[in-house]
Amino acid sequence: MNISIIRYILGWILNIEAALMLLPCLTALIYQEKSGIYFVITMVLCGGLGALSTFRKPKNTVFYAKEGMVSVALSWIALSFFGALPFYLSREIPVFEDALFEVISGFTTTGSSILPDVEALSRCMLLWRSFTHWIGGMGIIVFMLAVLPSIGGGATMHIMRAESPGPSVGKLVPKVRATATILYQLYIGITLVQIVLLLLFRMPLFDTLCITFGTAGTGGFGILNSSCADYTHPQQLIITIFMILFGVNFNVYYLLRIRKPKDAFRCEEARAYLGIIAASIILIAFNVRHMFPSLLESFHQAAFQVASIITTTGFATTDFDQWPEFSKSILVILMFIGACAGSTGGGLKVSRVLVGVKEMLQEMRSLFHPQCVNVLRLEGKRVENTTLRSINAFFVTYGLIFFLSLLIVSLDNFDFTTNFTAVAATFNNIGPGLSKVGPVCNWSEFSPLSKYVLMFDMLAGRLELFPLLLLLSPWTWRKNF
Repeated sequence: MNISIIRYILGWILNIEAALMLLPCLTALIYQEKSGIYFVITMVLCGGLGALSTFRKPKNTVFYAKEGMVSVALSWIALSFFGALPFYLSREIPVFEDALFEVISGFTTTGSSILPDVEALSRCMLLWRSFTHWIGGMGIIVFMLAVLPSIGGGATMHIMRAESPGPSVGKLVPKVRATATILYQLYIGITLVQIVLLLLFRMPLFDTLCITFGTAGTGGFGILNSSCADYTHPQQLIITIFMILFGVNFNVYYLLRIRKPKDAFRCEEARAYLGIIAASIILIAFNVRHMFPSLLESFHQAAFQVASIITTTGFATTDFDQWPEFSKSILVILMFIGACAGSTGGGLKVSRVLVGVKEMLQEMRSLFHPQCVNVLRLEGKRVENTTLRSINAFFVTYGLIFFLSLLIVSLDNFDFTTNFTAVAATFNNIGPGLSKVGPVCNWSEFSPLSKYVLMFDMLAGRLELFPLLLLLSPWTWRKNF
């Protein structure tokens, strides 16, 4: 284990976090809020520790998959710890575990909140809370790779793989740094388009920035207690469209950028993702028709909630916990499916679900035709055995962590719907669940033990399980101690 390179990477993460806190500092200055001083204190602390860690570049910059995964896991933990300090030091969230829960929920783009009254927070805290979504959406490590010189040659692909969502992660172009740069160019570009559109439809600038940060990162922190219900229908429609867009694999946008639209529209995962969204909207819209004044309104509400749940954003315009069981069941299924691989969304990912279904059908065909050779393909390419093994291992690990978390959370003695959807919402980085964790509720009633379990689930879900498990494994550190 190359400890020195891990320390160096952590140092740069802290430096970047310190720089990113300039935005809430500027917000505090504009609105003349005293809470801004706590961002300054945290910036000095982050910057000081970061400078000490990056003062000298390690002689040995070689690292492998293990170092990459440990670096990513530790980076997200450090990012969350220091990101929680302004909330705690200002006493706007007086309990540290609650401040940590809120920030981990932000960085992992989950959107589950312990706050009973969001509007009581100062503007600079609200902006930082939403900005954590945008930072975590594409990933802080990807950002670091985009703006810093290479720290480990071709080995940087190991840390990009550890942070990027999906069963397999590749480079858009030969160099990892160039790939990271392209991803952030696309991310910033789509973010700016949403900001412009919301401003054109007269959403206030502060609301526009916070809502766009949440949409782009597929987070879900609203700045109003009603989430997005108080915004106009055109504004809600823009949010709906961009939630769906940020749930698409960014490879599709890259293909459109280099003028290969046929290849982009041929993306099997994106077509399946849009098909699932369309089918879900139609089924729910007709199922909830009696709850709204018109069919158009039921389609509008169904579209917003479906887009929010499948992309794991977590915004809401209505209390869908009051919807019929059929509609709620569809939403719970969408919680698990999630968005596309290579997007800012969470969940299992559509590509994993597609491969799982294809593998099942292939197994059935082999039972009928034992001598037939079946090749499993996705996006027209053969799915390698290593990818299949990775997906199968992911499903098994996912199930074990999910049910263990459910067992521990059930010690709080809430109803099964609350416990099940709480774990599903945090593990899949969604935000709201059902019953006591529904869209009009908060997570403050859970015990400290349950909150730490759910925090672990948020981090594990965002980092695709294995980086966090590898960090906690004694085998990882055995040779060092």
